[in-house]
Amino acid sequence: MMSIEQIIHYQSKLAYEMDSADLYLSLNQKENIVIVDGRSPEAYENEHIPGAINLWHKEMCLNNVNHLDKNKVYICYCDGIGCNASTKTALKLLTLGFQVKELIGGLDWWKRDGYATEGINATSGSGIGCSC
Repeated sequence: MMSIEQIIHYQSKLAYEMDSADLYLSLNQKENIVIVDGRSPEAYENEHIPGAINLWHKEMCLNNVNHLDKNKVYICYCDGIGCNASTKTALKLLTLGFQVKELIGGLDWWKRDGYATEGINATSGSGIGCSC
């Protein structure tokens, strides 16, 4: 049986989260987004989603985000479901006045879905993508 509470729950999730297939589509459609890697600079340098900027959540403050455009939506990610750097990054950006969403599954699911990465240990990806 459908309930209004359940509908609100799922609508809320979709308002604040996206998966790798959604992100890939948004990038291809040139939507007004910025991908944010909330991990350490070392982790970012090792491997990251193409085009992502690195804003380590531990060092984020008003002074190092004041150059960012508040008209864009910032898609935050980290390693994956065992990491909460994306949540910390999204929360900090939100409190600083930015529009945010969290990439569920992070870099791990981005790669599992077959998308390429950049960095020292870059992967070319399988080109398959998610069948979601």
